[in-house]
Amino acid sequence: MPNRLMREFPLFPLGIVALPGEIVPLHIFEQRYKMMIERCLTRGSEFGIVWMSDDGLRPIGCACEISEVLERMEDGRLNLLARGTRPFDIVDRDERLPWPVGTVEFLEDREEVLDEAAATLARELYAELVERATDRRPDAQELATMSAYAMAATVDFGLEAKQGLLDLRSENARIRLVTRLFRAATKRLEFVTRAQARARSNGKVRFT
Repeated sequence: MPNRLMREFPLFPLGIVALPGEIVPLHIFEQRYKMMIERCLTRGSEFGIVWMSDDGLRPIGCACEISEVLERMEDGRLNLLARGTRPFDIVDRDERLPWPVGTVEFLEDREEVLDEAAATLARELYAELVERATDRRPDAQELATMSAYAMAATVDFGLEAKQGLLDLRSENARIRLVTRLFRAATKRLEFVTRAQARARSNGKVRFT
């Protein structure tokens, strides 16, 4: 089995949660993180986004690769796009470098047979939610291959829900979780739609 431990892995504590496959726009302005990102660019290496929640730094984060540097400013600030690649667990922190690093263990899902019926239901609920929100239904071929991560990466569930997905080591468990989240999001969307319609009608029910 390959060694899943990596030492001196660059860590980027942020007020966000990244998921594998998700595209994350970042503005890099703090000197230590400018140095960290430049080193990652030079080496073609990953860094880890870790959620700095109100309860502190979460132990499980998502490794990211730099997809594109959008803008470089004269003072060294950067605008870039990063893409989530794989989850990891912080085994130990290290303060010897100018930016945060740690020893991390890259996490793998447990072996299991995918519950195809549950996955199909989740994808259908996801497609309905996207269609309600955007008037555009996802491509059927693309939809058929989407994982829980891929679907969740395009919906704003909130940080706790996204972290919950990242913490799970089972695709079947993630599928069950996004199914609940899609149903809840659809209900909220229906409520908002009804409230907007009621506001437009000035509270009156119109029959013509």
